[in-house]
Amino acid sequence: MSRVWVNGTFDILHRGHLELLEYASSFGEVRVGIDTDERVKELKGEDRPFNTYEDRNYFMSRINGVSSVVSFNSNEELCDRIKQWNPNYIIVGSDYKNKEVIGSQFAKEVIYFDRIGDYSTTKILSNESISNR
Repeated sequence: MSRVWVNGTFDILHRGHLELLEYASSFGEVRVGIDTDERVKELKGEDRPFNTYEDRNYFMSRINGVSSVVSFNSNEELCDRIKQWNPNYIIVGSDYKNKEVIGSQFAKEVIYFDRIGDYSTTKILSNESISNR
């Protein structure tokens, strides 16, 4: 079976996350890397994450198609986790086209997933409406 890598903050799960994970699971066994709480604060501000790593890990590990969940606290640790998993595929959002995908040298292929609507944790937390549903 093929190995698939997906990573992100996954602070407040929404339809876009679930569709990404469903798509990823169609390629094989999915391991999800989740940013630690410290890393989320560093990247997104002191008021994040909304949900702790422990809760985000719990939610993610209960999703059909997700075989395992690991944490990472830096780009280097993310790269090491991907190397250890040795994935056939890394699946990232299409907004990463023409950008560096950390750990891509350890996968056979990077696959870009087209965003579903305008779902965004940041928009949810700021009470912005979600369009294109």
